[in-house]
Amino acid sequence: MQKLEVYQSLWGMQLRNPNTPERTDEEAFAMVAEAGFDGMCLDPSVEEIADNLAKRSLFESNGLGCMVNAFPHSPGDMEPLLDFANDMNACMVNVISGVMPIRPEEAVPVVRDWIGTADRKRMPMLFETHRDGLLNDLYFTLQLMDLVPEMRLCADLSHFVVDRELRAPVPERDEQYIQSVLDRSDCFQGRIANREQVQIQIDFPQHQEWVEIFKGWWKDGMRMWRERNKDDATLVFLCELGPPPYAITDGDQNELSNRWEESLKIRDWVRAIWAELD
Repeated sequence: MQKLEVYQSLWGMQLRNPNTPERTDEEAFAMVAEAGFDGMCLDPSVEEIADNLAKRSLFESNGLGCMVNAFPHSPGDMEPLLDFANDMNACMVNVISGVMPIRPEEAVPVVRDWIGTADRKRMPMLFETHRDGLLNDLYFTLQLMDLVPEMRLCADLSHFVVDRELRAPVPERDEQYIQSVLDRSDCFQGRIANREQVQIQIDFPQHQEWVEIFKGWWKDGMRMWRERNKDDATLVFLCELGPPPYAITDGDQNELSNRWEESLKIRDWVRAIWAELD
């Protein structure tokens, strides 16, 4: 039977509020485990590998799976990041590449080399849709998808909504572009944007149109994933609500909503969508 696992982002557990003491990693892992998440996601660059290796015991003691969002800034960064992912027994590596050619054709050799390296390391690799990264732009991504049919994606659609200032309701042309991305995606991330803000408060009444759009995209993406994957496959959904400045703050640097409660709500939405697809 196909299985859904919902992960939380360690970065998303940070508070970054000068008025509040920061959580320790130990506190964050315990909260995530006690709330019933299946795993935690780390976000290392090569320079941060050693610090992140030290967190291995926290995964083990809390019974959480590991996912890696890797930030390579040169072609040679990928091998040590994949070795790190294997050392952490990660389920996959999502690549947010700092190698950013201007033309899609120039990205093909790097992408294919990294895919080959991941195959040799036996580590599933996805390329994440992300601003200030290789897949910064929706149109660039669509072109690269055509050039590298074997490239699989991790869909964080919030970036494309802001990047292209998508309107609500989403025009048919843009909806088809998003559906093309979903059809190539093997992991989905939980953040909701509107055309001007990458992370909006999910309970505010003025944001409900975008909440429903994203729920619909997640359902479409999960349905496509289920249709093309084996009966024993596992889909990972990552709740990734970022701390300030992702999270909007008031004049006292306090956030406008409770991100932890929002993560729990998104987790429950996604589990309900998965159950509907059953």
